Amino acid sequence: MNEDYEKNDGRMPLNKFISHSGYCSRRDAVELIKKGRVTVNGIKVIEPGFKVTLDDMVAVNGKKVFKTKEMVYILLNKPVNVVTTTNDPQKRKKVTDLIKKATKQRVYPIGRLDYETTGVLLLTNDGELTQKLAHPKYEVRKTYVAILNKPLKQEHFEKIMAGCRLEDCTITPDKLEYIDKDNKAIIKIQLHSGRNRIVRRIFEHVGYVVQKLDRTKFADLDKNAVKVGNWRFLTPTEIIKLKSN
Repeated sequence: MNEDYEKNDGRMPLNKFISHSGYCSRRDAVELIKKGRVTVNGIKVIEPGFKVTLDDMVAVNGKKVFKTKEMVYILLNKPVNVVTTTNDPQKRKKVTDLIKKATKQRVYPIGRLDYETTGVLLLTNDGELTQKLAHPKYEVRKTYVAILNKPLKQEHFEKIMAGCRLEDCTITPDKLEYIDKDNKAIIKIQLHSGRNRIVRRIFEHVGYVVQKLDRTKFADLDKNAVKVGNWRFLTPTEIIKLKSN
């Protein structure tokens, strides 16, 4: 029997079971359960901590889910004009379309990159890791290279590093630097915020437009020569490091 069940006398919390099925993160599973969209053996359950076993039939939105035996971790170098969702009403190309040949397991992206943004994106069916890396308290760092519509003036550089008070938050980057001393429109920025369009909003705040944006690093992962639109599996060492941080 799986060790997760042995520790709990053969039982596991319902939200944890769903996250281990690869359906979604544990946090999202809590919301699905509370909204009455989960049944156990045909009976609606609204308590996330409700204990289930491997013998129970768990269904989400009427579809049976199973605890995943194989955990999958994929690093994708996302191209432009691809959405970071698993379902798009506009029928645009999705990041999951790019990794169809990688695995038969159902995987999900951790966080999002804008439609126009390229760069490193992690996809997995590990609900526990997804919850950890997506939660603000872990302060996962991301590094971006932004190409602006004009050179970034020193006064605006300093203003950004002093902290930008946006409409919903105040953001202070961990690092900000000019990549090319002869072209100050190319900027590297590192921060740990996961808010929507945060890099673009930071530069818009001081009067600039981000023309191109590439995420070069997520946590301790970088693209490692993965071409745009291509992917690779994480190494065991990378997986261990992500989980231990």
